[in-house]
Amino acid sequence: MNIDKIRNFCIIAHIDHGKSTLADRMLEMTGTVEKREMKSQLLDSMELEREKGITIKLTPAHMHWKDHILNLIDTPGHVDFSYEVSRSLQAVEGAILVVDATQGIQAQTLANVYLALEQDLKIIPVINKIDLPASDVPRVSAEIVNLLGCDESEIIKVSAKTGENVDQVLDAIIDRVPAPRQSSGDELKALIFDSYFDDYRGVVLYVRIFEGSLPKSANIRMMATGSNDIALEVGVLNPKMSPRAELSTGEIGYIVTNLKATREAKVGDTVTLAKAPAAQALPGYKNVHPFVYAGFFPVSNDQYKDLKEALEKLSLSDSALQFEPENSPVLGFGLRIGFLGLLHMDIIRERLEREFKLDLIVTNPSTDYHVTLTDGTELDIRSASDLPDVSRVAEIREPWAKGEIITPKEYIGSILELIVDKRGVQKNISYIDTRALIDFEAPMANLLTDFYDQLKSATSGYASFNYELGGYHAEDLVRIDFLVAGERIDALSVMAHRSEADAIGRVVTKKLKEVIPRQNFEVALQAAIGARIISRETLGAYRKDVTVKIHTGDRDRKAKLMEKQKRGKARMKRFGKVDIPSDAFTVMLKRDN
Repeated sequence: MNIDKIRNFCIIAHIDHGKSTLADRMLEMTGTVEKREMKSQLLDSMELEREKGITIKLTPAHMHWKDHILNLIDTPGHVDFSYEVSRSLQAVEGAILVVDATQGIQAQTLANVYLALEQDLKIIPVINKIDLPASDVPRVSAEIVNLLGCDESEIIKVSAKTGENVDQVLDAIIDRVPAPRQSSGDELKALIFDSYFDDYRGVVLYVRIFEGSLPKSANIRMMATGSNDIALEVGVLNPKMSPRAELSTGEIGYIVTNLKATREAKVGDTVTLAKAPAAQALPGYKNVHPFVYAGFFPVSNDQYKDLKEALEKLSLSDSALQFEPENSPVLGFGLRIGFLGLLHMDIIRERLEREFKLDLIVTNPSTDYHVTLTDGTELDIRSASDLPDVSRVAEIREPWAKGEIITPKEYIGSILELIVDKRGVQKNISYIDTRALIDFEAPMANLLTDFYDQLKSATSGYASFNYELGGYHAEDLVRIDFLVAGERIDALSVMAHRSEADAIGRVVTKKLKEVIPRQNFEVALQAAIGARIISRETLGAYRKDVTVKIHTGDRDRKAKLMEKQKRGKARMKRFGKVDIPSDAFTVMLKRDN
């Protein structure tokens, strides 16, 4: 195959700017998919992707246009999946940057542009949705020129919905995106940019061949994990699997392996031949570290085994998913799971409930903390209940996030107020035409709960937000425990800055009072730091009128019955158990300011 006729590219954009729709039109125009098989968001095969209108997993497609082979990778747009985007950018030579004509450049657009520039890719700017009445093409063109420093004539204006000018995008890919470089050696080097587990075939790898060629049935080795296997089948995606005899330099395709888990062939790893291995792996491999943790507990303990098996199956397709067993005196056996963000957590929760029919209780999401003890021991704790005794703790470091917010200029004041309220620090403000780009740093824990909702409220929905993990900063952090009827509930414990602890304690005890049902005895709801109670709410008891059966007005008899009831309530208070509903464990997500 002539390598000069191959073009590898991906589509990058903010959420809902029309990536998947543009990919649909390309597949249609190039004749890759017949019209009768065509449906909207064709490459979004997962039910959740179609329902939420977002791309969760990247998808490759092999197309033919004007005697050239075009290999497309449709990437996710959400910040939680930016690792997948960075790996796919390493597998291509060009990127189509899609910007919505009604919304302009958003925060994730900027993040993806920076990733593409790091890989030295040829960027083709495309303005989408020009057919909408609210589109403002001149303003968005000016923003793109300002961002990329390109000429306005290089920007292609399209409507992915109607197909207008999409052929110009295909022509631009051939004209502007460079062909893959000829390999200097014969040894096989292929980058794994995605993998998933097929119940019937095992692990399937999506790869880009950088050097050498990979024939069917060859013995292969993963250089980072050291796993050896056989390439049972190789081929390209049209977007269905189309087997080939071999994959050669510059091509993007798939390998069906005999592996039983994606952990043996991680995204970013290099595939080489077992008989003649490459001396050096391709750059860019790194382990993905989750920074959002939440406890998942089945409503019935009988489902614990089912939950564990379901997560093991999901982790076969999602190498970023990490989990470990957790035990709670109130909730029983469960698992503490690590995620790349709140959307990632939401997707996994929905998949567990839908695909595996599980009823789950999910505890408040938290981040991890680095703890140094007085004897010099370093600990990494993922739950507030794991914090050792305060007398043994020398220092606690919490993760901080680097964030970018793009907003219309009139909302700058309210956003800066919100950043300060979250203990954040504003670093820089720059301007893109009529909008401002605010760079800031803030504690990750304060961005996990309701920051995004508050940002949308403060800016009438016009601001967009992107973040990445920064470093760990030593802060004056404390553990807030919540006591129900004098009993500490570990699953409710949270880490917080000392200056915010009192306010959080008051808010959460008020919320617990709303969600915990009244009992036949009085229940104290308390927030405490160590032995010091910082807030309290009292859940009043149900009162049965024990004097109703007395028909006379005998005062002594009434007093005697009331005293008997009082003693009974005191006894119930000592021995009674409070049933805590599942709503109580997500109370932090719903807290008001």
